Amino acid sequence: MSELKIHNTLTRCKEVFIPREEGKVRMYVCGITAYDFCHLGHARCYVAFDAVYRWLKHLGYQVTYVQNITDLDDKLIKRAREEGAGESDIKERVSEIAEKFTAAYFEDMARLSVLRADFYPRATEYVAGMVRLIKILKEKGFAYNRAGNVYFEVARFPEYGRLSGRDVGELLAGARVKIGEDKKNPLDFALWKRSAAGEPSWPSPWGEGRPGWHIECSAMSMDRLGPDFDLHGGGQDLIFPHHENEIAQSEAATSRRPARYWLHNGFVTIKQEKMSKSLQNVSNLRDLFRVYPPRVIRFFLLGRHYRSPVDYTEEGLAAAGEALARLDNCYSLALERWGAAALEEADPRAMEECARAMNDDFNTAGALAVAHRLAGEFFNSPEKTEPKTVGAMAGICGILGIELENRLVRIAGRGGGGAIDESELERLLAVKSPGEEEIAALVKFRQALRRTRRFSDADRIRERLAAAGIEIRDNPDGSTTIERIGNR
Repeated sequence: MSELKIHNTLTRCKEVFIPREEGKVRMYVCGITAYDFCHLGHARCYVAFDAVYRWLKHLGYQVTYVQNITDLDDKLIKRAREEGAGESDIKERVSEIAEKFTAAYFEDMARLSVLRADFYPRATEYVAGMVRLIKILKEKGFAYNRAGNVYFEVARFPEYGRLSGRDVGELLAGARVKIGEDKKNPLDFALWKRSAAGEPSWPSPWGEGRPGWHIECSAMSMDRLGPDFDLHGGGQDLIFPHHENEIAQSEAATSRRPARYWLHNGFVTIKQEKMSKSLQNVSNLRDLFRVYPPRVIRFFLLGRHYRSPVDYTEEGLAAAGEALARLDNCYSLALERWGAAALEEADPRAMEECARAMNDDFNTAGALAVAHRLAGEFFNSPEKTEPKTVGAMAGICGILGIELENRLVRIAGRGGGGAIDESELERLLAVKSPGEEEIAALVKFRQALRRTRRFSDADRIRERLAAAGIEIRDNPDGSTTIERIGNR
């Protein structure tokens, strides 16, 4: 089997993966700030790293996977105040909001077939650990206190900017100190914040306050994975400043690099514009689930390499649904022909193709391309195809967390007459002058395709019949009228 290679954001090149401890992988991915429901951008990140997690386990590694929950943040405080929290109950209200949206996150991810991480440390559980880490940074001369606010002094860390590739001089030229801040340098970032009136706070050597956002990941990863681990992941928007700051404070405190490989997934965009709440172009997952099955959304997201942007369109999701339905139909027909036991064997050559794709920086799109090709082999030559071909197709999907469905029962239950026989459909579409039987069969295929939301394939049938001088119209009562255009 080919070697696993990973594109490392830190080195900007693809490297052979060598874990620090043979046979074991320690992996940390930045989790949610639990102040609202998740959107498609969150799904992109956690589905992508779920695929990474699954593949590492498939390779036989013992993986320790940690994902933090930020349950204390300016956004949470703002939401609590908007919901009427006062100074006396702000801490309790923030906690309630965080619990609500953390539970919603787990529900949404379960629907997307995202496996649970091994640990989900929460910021409020690690305040004491963050205080200890800040004390170490101060003792080593990397941090300073200004009236109860403690800042990391970027100038003391010469390699600042290494991850993002940014020049500190250029960053300084564009940086500004916000009103109320008392920093030595505009790039210095908060490790501890003096508590303002009506904010949750904890005791510290510098007075009542709360930790900054960046320090929590360093404290949590060190506690659960040690001072140096294998993989650190998150969205591209975290490269700077969050992960840049995390590297600086962790390495300054321990003199060891916190992670060997840094992975970052691409954005979800809408019309090539980054999806974000501030731009009000966010697609809430729960709204999407009402229109598209969660497995279709997962399939859609895995259809692009994790580092590439994914442009969200209804057409794209509909196409993903159609493509997944085609794999379902292949699986269903194979089950009907050979039974489940025959599909347990997978073609080793096809599985090696999948491995080459996944070992090339977790190329899920490449792995799915292999699955699509195998389905095509079955539909093009069903009599010549061996069960292990479809077994490999199902195996690849299973590795990616996509469980194929036996759609025979579902379609038959809706009056569709069984799974869609793709090879028969293609044969009928190739008939130059369809007779009455071919026309009736194509109409039935079209009805089944529309029920399973394969609209572009249904349109192919309409267009093929139109080219043969036959028009089909969908009536309000669900029936279809067939008319020869030449008879008008």
